[in-house]
Amino acid sequence: MAAVTQTATPSMWSEKELAEVRESLQREIDELNADIRRHESEIASGDVTQGAGDDQADAGAKTYEREREIALTLNARDLVAQNERAIARIDAGTYGVCESCQKPIGKERLQAFPRATLCVTCKQREERR
Repeated sequence: MAAVTQTATPSMWSEKELAEVRESLQREIDELNADIRRHESEIASGDVTQGAGDDQADAGAKTYEREREIALTLNARDLVAQNERAIARIDAGTYGVCESCQKPIGKERLQAFPRATLCVTCKQREERR
């Protein structure tokens, strides 16, 4: 009789493990939202008239910093959305299932990147496009 090899499936996640993942994702959402508020505050404080009289180098540096804050804010918002989506998948019981092929996403992959929605094979296929 041959031994059956099991792959990680969503059912292999214990309730405790899922609760820990959910808590970690929520904690990250809270931290990211604090970052977003801080970045938005810094963007808002960079009033256009504040740089009046600056030379070109100063104006360029301020523009660079403003664009950097905007990029950080957009990135943080994207991560919040990904985390919220992962939490919704946990709540729906679909966490750990590839959105493309419907096969299990490896547990190790989800432990390394809990926001993953694709198995390694489907992610590689997507990146080749």
